[in-house]
Amino acid sequence: MAAKEKPDAEATEITEAGDGAVEPSSSDAAGLPHHSFLSRLYTGTGAFEVVGRRRLWYGISGAIVAVAILSILLRGFTFGIDFSGGTTVSMPAAGSSGTVQTSQVSEVFKKAIGGDPESVVIVGSGGSATVQIRSETLNNDQSTKLRNALFDAFQPKGTDGKPNKAAISDSAVSETWGDQITDKALIALGVFLVLVGVYIMIRYERYMAISALLTMVFDLTVTAGVYSLVGFEVSPATVIGLLTILGFSLYDTVIVFDKVEENTHGFQHTTRRTFAEQANLAINQTFMRSINTSLISVLPVLALMVVAVWLLGVGTLKDLALVQLVGILVGTYSSIFFATPLLVTLRERTELVRNHTRRVVKRRAPDARSRGEAAPDDADEQTDPSDAAPAGEDASTEAVTKPAPNKPAPGARPVRPTGTRRPTGKRNAGRR
Repeated sequence: MAAKEKPDAEATEITEAGDGAVEPSSSDAAGLPHHSFLSRLYTGTGAFEVVGRRRLWYGISGAIVAVAILSILLRGFTFGIDFSGGTTVSMPAAGSSGTVQTSQVSEVFKKAIGGDPESVVIVGSGGSATVQIRSETLNNDQSTKLRNALFDAFQPKGTDGKPNKAAISDSAVSETWGDQITDKALIALGVFLVLVGVYIMIRYERYMAISALLTMVFDLTVTAGVYSLVGFEVSPATVIGLLTILGFSLYDTVIVFDKVEENTHGFQHTTRRTFAEQANLAINQTFMRSINTSLISVLPVLALMVVAVWLLGVGTLKDLALVQLVGILVGTYSSIFFATPLLVTLRERTELVRNHTRRVVKRRAPDARSRGEAAPDDADEQTDPSDAAPAGEDASTEAVTKPAPNKPAPGARPVRPTGTRRPTGKRNAGRR
């Protein structure tokens, strides 16, 4: 006979949701004690319903991915010179007539070359500010003509503080080199995804591996969509940063999956919580760890952006910081609101989880609670073959209405067999 157990606050009034998840009813939710937001966040007691509302998060995630894909298809990417090829001309922004303006540089370029430059930007601030001109690939004669025109118009100063033509530099990258960089970047990304998939397959179950890989695809798509939507320039530093943030996203996802694996170990042997509820509890228990990890990662990235953009004006550091900032935010969201709900959805398609969810729902049914019966575990659900119901009768009804022979009814007081003596507690009492 299973021992009676008092149902906890989380397992009292529940209903079965349409997607198979078991959620608390509003009547019990109103009776639970209310705690502050920070208290629930730090204690991680399962107060935040993430898995039970996964349809909402699927809708939000789907909308984000749709916007990202549309932006990629319609707007495309702004590839750096390393990918698309071209010529870059740089010179100090401080000239004999003061600070150079981008509009003035564009006019000089158009008169010297006969066309508009692709971009003219001022990088850095103060005395270290430089003007960077990007255009299609120029030959040697065009590069020489442009440098002479820029020097005549602005008189840029060299390191000695005097006008110097050598202060103007140019570099060219062929389209073939850009294609090679693109191919290597794609190969590196593919190898990374394969190695990650193999590791998770070995370390965890296949459903966790599928969820983690789809989560990384989500992070990759959304980050690329943000770059396309905002117009950030894609450079080799962007690819390096992208591999970095995919590793961060995987790290955060593995943290949550570790807790899910710990909570759901042997879940089929108890009917206290469903698989979805155990996974939701794991998310709550790792909320603060994910938030703290993200904050610790974002702070140095913000510092890197400040140093790179406003102080040094280094384009490589700026590109690296931008992709890391976007990736950390996207990775934190996906590890909490996408990876684990997706894992639960995949696991609920298995017969083991579906049967266990039905047992939990049956155990928490109002009639079972009114009888005061406890939830039978797998070991307690085994019955004697002699107790089987006769043919034509419902076995479940027979088990409820007619107690098994030689077994006390539920709630009955134990009866000591007749003809036996009460133990005295003394050794060898029966031999005297």
